[in-house]
Amino acid sequence: MVTLRLDSLGARYGRNLTLEGVTTPAFKGGEVVAVIGPNAAGKSTLFKRMAGILSGPGTLHAENARKGRRGICYMPQDTSANAVLTIYESVLLARKQGTGWRVDAADLMLIDETLEALGIAGIAFRTIGELSGGQRQLASLAQTLVREPEILLMDEPTSALDLARQVEVLDLVRNLAKARGMVVLIALHDLNHALRFCDQVMVIAGGRLVACGAAPSIITSALLRDIYHVEARIEPCSKGIGHVIIDGPVAKPRTVPKALAEPACLSH
Repeated sequence: MVTLRLDSLGARYGRNLTLEGVTTPAFKGGEVVAVIGPNAAGKSTLFKRMAGILSGPGTLHAENARKGRRGICYMPQDTSANAVLTIYESVLLARKQGTGWRVDAADLMLIDETLEALGIAGIAFRTIGELSGGQRQLASLAQTLVREPEILLMDEPTSALDLARQVEVLDLVRNLAKARGMVVLIALHDLNHALRFCDQVMVIAGGRLVACGAAPSIITSALLRDIYHVEARIEPCSKGIGHVIIDGPVAKPRTVPKALAEPACLSH
């Protein structure tokens, strides 16, 4: 079973070191790891460094990975695909990437199953240019999953989806991680999703790893106050899963300008 460990990992943009010293315990196949933190904390930079897009110090250790670096698949936040291709064509191309162009029954079966699981089988022959933002995101996820990664990096994969689809997709990813023995790292802003669907949590702030461990022990009132600057409680809900309740900002809110608080009436 594959395991993933980061040792003093850092990343550079040009000469600037924007991420540094990220060291983690070994994440095991079947685990889903939430990568959380405020905007511009370094989450996307971490994924790009792990995917080999950015250079920098440190080492990524992928033990027992059959495919080596090819087994690491990265789904970026801003997805892109040829707008004239259909969903099916784009997913087929992703499936055959780096393996030759001979298509067999197993390839087609996996593509069909993936599109069905993501709820986009019915629009499989629409072109990418015809799709909504949420449909594009699902198509990009299909392109990633059919490559059967051993280590999957997902940068806010549900940001364009409605709530029901977010839950469906995250549940699917969690089940696939366990069934395939994948290590999944997934950047999330919704901390309730992190508590519900993820085993471990990495907290990135200021280009550094500031906390790492089991989700319930990491996502606490203290973390929300120190990292997100909000007062919050973690309340128990069904199946023993915690739920984040936000009470308000830590700092005193700024006074709302009078012009915004009392909008002028439109004359007729």
